[in-house]
Amino acid sequence: MRVKADLCSSALILGFLVIPAFAQTALTWAELKGKFEAKNPTLKAAKDNIDESRAEEVTAYLRPNPDFTMTVDGTQIAPHQGVWQPFGGTFYSPGVSYLHERQHKRELRLQSAKQTTDVTISQYADQERNLIFTLRNAFVGTLQAKAVLVNAKENLDYWDHELLVNRDRFKAGDIAEVDLDRLELQRVEFESDYQTALVNLRTSKIQLLQLLNDRTPIENFDVTGPFEFTAELKPLEIFRETALETRPDLKAAVQSMDLAKTNYRLAVANGSTDPTFGVWWTHNGSFNNPNAFNTLGVSLSIPLRIFDRNQGEKSRTRTDIGRSQELRDAAAAQVLSDVDSAYATLQSTLNLLNPYREKYLPLALAVRDKVAFSFQRGGASLLDLLDAEKSYRDTHLAYINLVGSYFTAAAQMDMAVGREVLE
Repeated sequence: MRVKADLCSSALILGFLVIPAFAQTALTWAELKGKFEAKNPTLKAAKDNIDESRAEEVTAYLRPNPDFTMTVDGTQIAPHQGVWQPFGGTFYSPGVSYLHERQHKRELRLQSAKQTTDVTISQYADQERNLIFTLRNAFVGTLQAKAVLVNAKENLDYWDHELLVNRDRFKAGDIAEVDLDRLELQRVEFESDYQTALVNLRTSKIQLLQLLNDRTPIENFDVTGPFEFTAELKPLEIFRETALETRPDLKAAVQSMDLAKTNYRLAVANGSTDPTFGVWWTHNGSFNNPNAFNTLGVSLSIPLRIFDRNQGEKSRTRTDIGRSQELRDAAAAQVLSDVDSAYATLQSTLNLLNPYREKYLPLALAVRDKVAFSFQRGGASLLDLLDAEKSYRDTHLAYINLVGSYFTAAAQMDMAVGREVLE
């Protein structure tokens, strides 16, 4: 018996040690966002574009490689007067040449590459903004599904309590059997609401796990956060000014315009002439000076840019400047439109939420409780009870959905501005 008791104690201790290993605390929005930024494969792949662009900066600033040439001449290929010395008159002439780039081509290439990296960084931030919006919607959807589930469970528990009271009334002969049966049948709707809420919560968690690229079992994964709205809303102009300063897609459009100007300057520079300088050494006597066996020579090669002066690239980059300016103006207009639309949605949602919280929700609860109290004492009909319960259930569910709509609109405003401006 002593051995069995020790084994039971050991198993109990191991059980307490193992359970925390599988348990997982609910993630807050900040924790969820940090995990998403570290693990989402789409975001990680987009971040690699920045490293690739920085590598191109190194390539852009490289100098041209010098050319090495070796000339061998004078080798005898047939006997001369019966004497054959194939290498007797051979001379060797090594030489080096180098292309000299003018008009600051290297510097302009580097500047263009760096500005391309800046645009890539802004585009990455814009892609992150869109993905964060998707994550935020999934997070809000999960919180909303949890609130709906809690509401469905409360409604089911409340109706079970009503059934318990009315079963006692039926036993006492206070209500008819058909009324009790109708009350029993009404429970199906509450049970259906509860099961539907369970499925919706599970689906929302699956979407979050997919965005996180996480293989955690759904039973061990959860999120937490406040699910209540804030009635205060800043003036529209504050959101507009913030958006014009922080929206990454607008910033990328401005940077693209600067890049287009740099590319035009580079196209003009590429239309200039780059000379090639050469120098060589020869070990061979010259006709002018037979004793001069070691000689040096230099050369200068200048291409004659008569036909190709990079005209097409100059024209293309000049046109690209105007196109970039138009895209910048379009991006600015889109930013303001997004902010105005998100603000209107927020304002409309708040206009509905305030009376729901202050008036309609307490009123629906009070009506349900009063009708239930009256029905238990024979002062209200069964139809009145069912209608009051349905009215409360619909009102409470509409309130929860409105709160979810508020958080979705808040996420839309954060996306429109380019950073989190609403809690």
